[in-house]
Amino acid sequence: MVSFCGFEASGRQADALQDAERPVVAMAAEFCSGGVGVRHSHRRAQFLHGLTGVMTVITETGSWTVSPQHALWIPPGVMHQSRCWGSVQLRTLYIEPDAAVDLPNSCRLLEVSTLVRALINEAVTFPTEYDQAGREGQIMQLMLAEIGRMPAVPLRAPMPRDRRLARICEAILRDPGNNQDLESWSQVGGLGRRTLTRLFRRETGMSFAEWRQQVRLMEALSRLNQREPVTSVALDLGYDSPSAFSAMFRRSMGISPRDYLRWSADKMPAAAV
Repeated sequence: MVSFCGFEASGRQADALQDAERPVVAMAAEFCSGGVGVRHSHRRAQFLHGLTGVMTVITETGSWTVSPQHALWIPPGVMHQSRCWGSVQLRTLYIEPDAAVDLPNSCRLLEVSTLVRALINEAVTFPTEYDQAGREGQIMQLMLAEIGRMPAVPLRAPMPRDRRLARICEAILRDPGNNQDLESWSQVGGLGRRTLTRLFRRETGMSFAEWRQQVRLMEALSRLNQREPVTSVALDLGYDSPSAFSAMFRRSMGISPRDYLRWSADKMPAAAV
């Protein structure tokens, strides 16, 4: 298996795979902690799964946190950018648009089964021009069928199209712990407080406070998956105390941060431990 290291090398290989003479091709890549890719899109659909570390993926319509328990489905042509938390061992599929017609037509975070994880680990060992009529082709077809059955995970922060609101959201994504009040954020966007409140719900379906909480939750999951202490995560994300953070986390996830840490350790694939 060849694994491409860094965004530049993996980007070149991803570009080359867009014209491969197979409907589904796989790639392995590795990224250092803190790495940030450039904004880009692919002609093919992409199924993105990390064995280790966490990736935050931002598109024009939303932001997702991809941990080793999850994968992100990205339809063809969707502009996106990735940021790495911890060292990321990536497994990704590139799928021809006409082979993905029964799969989601919008970005979707998916829960990864043991079977899918095993299939994609096998797929990255195949040559680009694998035998479509043999075992390798059958595994790729099974992979497509399994992706269509994977349950979605409701962890997403939708991005508004209004550029003033987008400017505010981008600033929060860069610094989720910023506790500026609504009046201050209105000034960042160059619009009135009432206009911000009204437009934000209309464009995202969420209030500003709900959206910021969702971003903080996603950031918390990224850091907890890297085994950061709950207290550090809580204070970095702008909460007055670990208990306030834990209350938010329990309302959103149904378990406490420490229970989530234990659960995620149990669910982590062997390669990630």
